Amino acid sequence: MKLTGRDANGYFTKPDPNKTGLLIFGADAMRVALKRQQVIAALIGPEGEEEMRLTRIPASELRKDPAMLTDAIKAQSFFPGPRVAFVEDAADGLAKTIAAGLEDWREGDAQVVVTAGSLNARSALRKVFESHRNAFAAGIYDDPPSRNEIEAELKKAGLKNITPDAMTDIVNLSRVVDPGDFRQIIEKFSLYMISSDQPVTPEDVLACAPLTTEAALDDVLNSVAELRDKDIGPIMRKLEGQGVQPVTLCIGATRHFRTLHAAASDPSGPGAGIGRVRPPVFGPRRDRMVRQAQGWGLHKLETALQMLTDTDLSLRSSARAPQMAVMERTLIRLAMMGKR
Repeated sequence: MKLTGRDANGYFTKPDPNKTGLLIFGADAMRVALKRQQVIAALIGPEGEEEMRLTRIPASELRKDPAMLTDAIKAQSFFPGPRVAFVEDAADGLAKTIAAGLEDWREGDAQVVVTAGSLNARSALRKVFESHRNAFAAGIYDDPPSRNEIEAELKKAGLKNITPDAMTDIVNLSRVVDPGDFRQIIEKFSLYMISSDQPVTPEDVLACAPLTTEAALDDVLNSVAELRDKDIGPIMRKLEGQGVQPVTLCIGATRHFRTLHAAASDPSGPGAGIGRVRPPVFGPRRDRMVRQAQGWGLHKLETALQMLTDTDLSLRSSARAPQMAVMERTLIRLAMMGKR
């Protein structure tokens, strides 16, 4: 039988111990591995592997000895409880071997969990599970986790008191990081909040989220966007001393002003517009950029983006002007323009 969407996610959380087996397949090995870990932990519990109720069978070993799967299905542990025979990295070449193991399965035997890479609709291995009366096949695709999945992960980590704004930031974060990285961030949240009874806020999300820009670069961009032209020169000297290239500065400034432009151009207002920006902007930085977008307005932001485009072309040309000086002049001109 085939599992899709909400049914698949529900089964991963609470698998049926009376089923014969489950195939989990997908192009993203990390996503497949996370779902496999979730299912096996739900079936045999946290002590299952230590109690020898989990048998791992690499696909390469099963090809050499096809009887390994049947032996693992029938084997008994010294400890009571459900058992799992796990076949890792299978492919269509093992379809007949795995089908034979499923046919030999009887109630009380170890449940068969198989992982595989990307399998098309004609896959022999998929057909073994999808046509079986008591087994499932579930494809894992590159879709970001649903809100229900995120809430389940947070609850599992002991994070139940989360403000709506913080939840929005967490959902946005899940859209731009890999599943394994997102799980590590959730664990980081849990440790960060372990001694606090306060609700999780956007500031907490920002503290645990991966940084995407250097602080010094943020400083100069905020100085420009907040029209503090006198602060630009000293920060530029600092960036130059750190070896930051003018083109890098121009790219960062263009990205910053495109974000402000996206926020200002939303008919619902900058607050709504900033929430649709990708990659997402978190916590106090988001509030700060909303204020910047409101101060500039759509027309000035369009002019600013044109100035930055012209500067980028100049930096990449064969002109002999000192590039850092060209970049600094543009940033100062932007700050001065914003005041008018």
